[in-house]
Amino acid sequence: MAGYALVEPLQTERLRLRPYGEEDFDALFAMRSNPESVRYLYIEPQTEDEVRATLARKIAGTSVVVEGDVLALAAELRATGEVVADVILHWVSREHALGEIGYCVHPAHAGCGYATEATRPLLEVAFDALALHRVIGRLEARNAASARVLEKLGLRLEAHLVENEWVKDEWQSELVYAILDREWRAIRRVRRPVGLGQGPPA
Repeated sequence: MAGYALVEPLQTERLRLRPYGEEDFDALFAMRSNPESVRYLYIEPQTEDEVRATLARKIAGTSVVVEGDVLALAAELRATGEVVADVILHWVSREHALGEIGYCVHPAHAGCGYATEATRPLLEVAFDALALHRVIGRLEARNAASARVLEKLGLRLEAHLVENEWVKDEWQSELVYAILDREWRAIRRVRRPVGLGQGPPA
């Protein structure tokens, strides 16, 4: 199972997925400090210092080489360069060839389909570059918008865990969506290559 390093930004119809830089603080702060944006995440709205620490981790997340690595990319509009979403691919297990995707949309750009468009290339990285067998997405059961994103990507609902976690002073339930490599290949439409780079990092 090879690793993956981002060589060039990944392109979609409207978006460019690129590494984070210090200049992305304001956009990340808008996502991480907004109560509505983090409502169904484990975190509370973050302070400036907390966002700076988060940004530092994201700046370092340009490759997935070993189990546990996280590829973190800023999704910007190709037309304007404005950051509209934050997406990640977490290499959860080498033994089980398992990955997990995650996403957060800038509050000023919610409802435009950017989460789906920005996350689809990460499935290509997962299955084509990393040769993973299975990719999951997990969400709080009330997060209907996030569920729609995963369903549009072709993931299927596998589990509904009822009040399985105590989060933010309440019992929360969790949905687990998943897709296998063969399922991804069966449903993938013919698309322009997004440019997955040059294979495993040196």
